[in-house]
Amino acid sequence: MSIRQTFAGLVAAAVVALVPMVAQAQKIMTPETLAGVKLATAEQTQAAMVRGAVAFDVRVAAECTEKTIKGAVCHTYREKSAKVADFDKSQDQFDLSKLPADKNAAVIFFCNSGDCWRSYKASVVARDAGFKNVHWFRGGMPEWTTKGLPTQ
Repeated sequence: MSIRQTFAGLVAAAVVALVPMVAQAQKIMTPETLAGVKLATAEQTQAAMVRGAVAFDVRVAAECTEKTIKGAVCHTYREKSAKVADFDKSQDQFDLSKLPADKNAAVIFFCNSGDCWRSYKASVVARDAGFKNVHWFRGGMPEWTTKGLPTQ
């Protein structure tokens, strides 16, 4: 084998080894809209909660108990599906019985902003289960805390 062939083989092997690491380090952002779901800002989330909407922090329990939106309910979305818009809901776990029985009640889902898919997925699952007043607070905890809004 020539030096050129050996070098080309080493370069190819390095590229193959690096591609998964680069993909893993890359943050995959959620879509900016979601059909059938209202996108909410921090201020809109706060106003909806004042009007009686229930906000669900769908992050892992440790994150939620450390700090969450004042008045929010901790309810983890257990995510195993791919971080893509057409994810496979059957791979995930989210207990819809913890949501209001009235499917017309306003519900808000949030997590850690646009690169955290839990609130996006919870919104999809709730919408697909027949909830009519679903809000997705895409900015999540980072937006809420940056604006200095109340936490617990």
